[in-house]
Amino acid sequence: MRRTLSLSILGLLIIAILVACGQATPDATPTPIPTETPIPTATFTATPSSPLAILVLPADMDQAMYDLYQTTVYDLAQQAGFRFQVRNTLSELDLEPALRVVITLPPDPGPGIAALAATAPQTQFLAINIPGLAAGGNVSVLANNVQTDIVAFMAGYIGAMIMDDYRIGMIYPDGNAEALNALDAYTNGKTYYCGICQPYYYLPYDFPQSIPIPGTEPPENYGGYAVYLIQQREVDFIYVYPEIATPELLAYIGSSGAVQVGSAPQGGIPLYWAASISPDTIGAIQAAWPNLVAGQGGQAVQSPLGLTDVDPSLLSPAKQADAEQVLADLLAGRISPYSVP
Repeated sequence: MRRTLSLSILGLLIIAILVACGQATPDATPTPIPTETPIPTATFTATPSSPLAILVLPADMDQAMYDLYQTTVYDLAQQAGFRFQVRNTLSELDLEPALRVVITLPPDPGPGIAALAATAPQTQFLAINIPGLAAGGNVSVLANNVQTDIVAFMAGYIGAMIMDDYRIGMIYPDGNAEALNALDAYTNGKTYYCGICQPYYYLPYDFPQSIPIPGTEPPENYGGYAVYLIQQREVDFIYVYPEIATPELLAYIGSSGAVQVGSAPQGGIPLYWAASISPDTIGAIQAAWPNLVAGQGGQAVQSPLGLTDVDPSLLSPAKQADAEQVLADLLAGRISPYSVP
């Protein structure tokens, strides 16, 4: 009985083995279990800041001039690939390593340009009309280029060009040698334009007429000298030497109907002001910029003279172009203010 049961169990085992062997083996390769791929850690490389240019302007500057300076330096900075900032003051905290150019107008900002320049040797500074500052190291200076002889020559030239019968005059300080030289240049400017300048109507005296103001004369009396030229000498155009060109005198001459040309007037443009002959600071900045960007400092930058504040009703565009050409020839040395060819 036990033997029979054992044989039965053995038979069942054999049948189970045969069935298992007869099943098909699947062809599919087992799918591997995905493993997590590590994400690389990002590596941050510090990017150096682009070069920076800073323009320092006084907060109370005339808005039109403020905008002109800002636009000029902004355009230069953009062309050079520089960042640009405008500030009303400057301190050592503003001297970041990427700062390459600082252009500043008076007053001398913060601790002073000299001290700031010593702190930031990588920066080129251009100081415009800041008193007591000399060029050297990484500081360049733009001094006020008066050139009274050229201004006087141009005043005489423009006066003869725009006035009937060349009726021009000049007021100057008595006993001033440079003012007397300017009077010669003024006369030469008139002669350069018109030669003998033959008037249409006879007058018993030649032009330019001039009158000196004594050094003892108080400024409130200057207007009387203008009256003499206008009423007694029939002068219609007056050039006032810069040393005595007070706002009150220029305003009085304008209110009297006489036309004027001269250095840029302080205190606003008076009536009948044809043009200013003054340093072209914008042109000087543009000329100095390449050297500043190249790191070439310590230069005394020459500011060319230019015509500004032009009244086209007094000095037409064609006559302005004529005057600008003569001014360019003077600055280039092709014309001397003290001799007439």
